[in-house]
Amino acid sequence: MGTILVSTHRLPIAGRLRDAFRAEGYRVEVLPDPSYVADADDARLLVLTGSDAACSWIGEARERSGIPVFMTLAGADAVAEAKELGVEEVFGPDTDAEEVALQARRTIERRHLQEVIGVVGESEAMREALERVVQIAPVSSTVLITGESGTGKELVARGIHALSPRRHQAFLAVNMTALPEALLESELFGHEKGAFTGAVDSRKGFFELAHRGTLFLDEIGDMPLATQTKLLRVLEQREFLRVGGEKPIHVDVRIITATNQDLRARVAAGEFRRDLFYRLNVLDIELPPLRKRRDDIPRLVAHFVRELTGRLDRSFPGISDPAMQLLMGYGWPGNVRELRNLVESMVVLAPKRPIGPDDIPEEIRSARTSHRLLPAQVSRTGDSGVPLALDGADDKGSVRPRPELEFVFRALLELRVDMDDLRREFDAYRQEAVDRLEAPSGVPLAIPGYSSGEIEVGVRSRPGSGGVPISPEGVSARAESGPDPAEVVETEHGRTPEERTIAFPQGTTMEELERAAIETVLGDVGGRRRKAAESLGIGERTLYRKIKKYGLDL
Repeated sequence: MGTILVSTHRLPIAGRLRDAFRAEGYRVEVLPDPSYVADADDARLLVLTGSDAACSWIGEARERSGIPVFMTLAGADAVAEAKELGVEEVFGPDTDAEEVALQARRTIERRHLQEVIGVVGESEAMREALERVVQIAPVSSTVLITGESGTGKELVARGIHALSPRRHQAFLAVNMTALPEALLESELFGHEKGAFTGAVDSRKGFFELAHRGTLFLDEIGDMPLATQTKLLRVLEQREFLRVGGEKPIHVDVRIITATNQDLRARVAAGEFRRDLFYRLNVLDIELPPLRKRRDDIPRLVAHFVRELTGRLDRSFPGISDPAMQLLMGYGWPGNVRELRNLVESMVVLAPKRPIGPDDIPEEIRSARTSHRLLPAQVSRTGDSGVPLALDGADDKGSVRPRPELEFVFRALLELRVDMDDLRREFDAYRQEAVDRLEAPSGVPLAIPGYSSGEIEVGVRSRPGSGGVPISPEGVSARAESGPDPAEVVETEHGRTPEERTIAFPQGTTMEELERAAIETVLGDVGGRRRKAAESLGIGERTLYRKIKKYGLDL
């Protein structure tokens, strides 16, 4: 169980704590001086009943491989100071001794778990995850571990097994994506001799091999639907048939699963069985990504440096504070696995000086990965959470995935880009027309209709048309008896008669402007679409789409 050290700053409190710790099964040593900490064997926790000489006590505790420190204080004023010194938990003088003993047990078990499986972290998110491991380890219920790739899901699964009553039995880890679908059922449940071509002998599967132990199924979200059905039966009945077998085989196996996917979304998309999801999600643990526990990065770096320098038999000069700040500011898309690989490269390639900012890879210094554009992923569910189907859901609510959505999404993006380009070109063209209408003195010419709330846009009308104004609806209206002087105005200062100004009322939409521009340019070039596309500054395909959209049959 280990030994708990209690200081004698306040003897009444020390006596109550000693009795509570002994009731929990721990050995207790009451120490009058910090120097006795170094002589205590198998120390797991130091409890200070006062703040006198706290620095000396905590310094001795750090020398003992950093055992955690608790402290009881007479008032709340010194809590922040105690936390800065490195005290893990601070209690008031009237705190119940049994509560302190319970918190001590959780802390000691969490530290033991970290030592066993190699999980490092003191952030609040990691504490909650590890405490949950300690709580669920003694039972045999199914566990679902979720988290991004590289967060340590398999380490947590091994920790659950190490703290469970099954720790002396087998722990088998299976990655669903590493097994071919054709052989997956045989690998999990085994097969009989002659069950299929190449089955020259009977073979046990992972479920039989893990009997009375723990089976860890990683990337469970990628399991085929057919195998999901058989896994559900194993979970419910605790029995299965080998491939080609006729006799049910009973097993006693604890199932721990893990995934980096959103299983609820896969259930909604029809890619994962709903009943299996609820059967797996009895107990759940969510591991936070490294970017959400940046305070643990220095601890992780120190842990990996100790591990790697010992294994590789190399010295390491350390990491400077500016370099560590770069590491803490990086997004770490690969999480702890990516950080460990970086530390290993630094240990192997380290110069004979502390690692500086210039020694950190460029992608981390510039944090480019945090701004890198990723391929668009189209959700298979709508905003309301209702799955999308190719032609809608049927009466039973079944759906079919829509891989075509990605193509549609990209086409819409292309259309949006084309529209933005056209809008910019049109704005520039309008400004150029207004500039041409200015008199030599720099005073703009009077434009009929402007004061009444109309916007003038200069365009070149169709040759011989006499200047055909565009109606507010964007439809060409040819005047029977020639142009209306209030709508079409001939410019001065050397302009040819064909140059006209078309008035659009305020509130005209961009689609109406776009239709008018395309119709006018097509008229100017005699309906030649390639020439019109060049004049408008857009692609021919885009022009074809616009002509079809607006029904411009010219």
